[in-house]
Amino acid sequence: MAAALGLGGCTAIRESRGYIQDAALVGSIQPGIDNRQSVTATLGRPSFTSQFGEPTWYYVSSVTGRAPFGRPSIRNHSVLAIQFDAAGNVASAQNTGLDQVAFISPDGDATPTLGRERSFFEDLFGNIGQVGAPGAGAGGAGGPGG
Repeated sequence: MAAALGLGGCTAIRESRGYIQDAALVGSIQPGIDNRQSVTATLGRPSFTSQFGEPTWYYVSSVTGRAPFGRPSIRNHSVLAIQFDAAGNVASAQNTGLDQVAFISPDGDATPTLGRERSFFEDLFGNIGQVGAPGAGAGGAGGPGG
């Protein structure tokens, strides 16, 4: 019994994120018949909309799983893309999955920047003596009203 309780604590934790798709509702969207209002009434507001090109609404859904004290991994991912024509009618509805996801890995853990590396003390004491120095823009004798 203790072993069963111990193994029960090691099961994966399932989490749904984003839009939860219902196959019947998604299947009811018909190109040429539905419009923006009927899609909103059927599916709700989209996760996000396109900013450029053809007007497209995206409904993003992910299901992740993770072992206790572990990193989450994607178990299921889907994106429903609904494109509209100029009149606001549904032109197409496409459902894509995990095969369209691009996995990237950053190069290193620091972002390269222009300039030089400065130490903590250079940052802390670097401006001492710079205030009022010639060419520093301080109101000296050559400035207006001086």
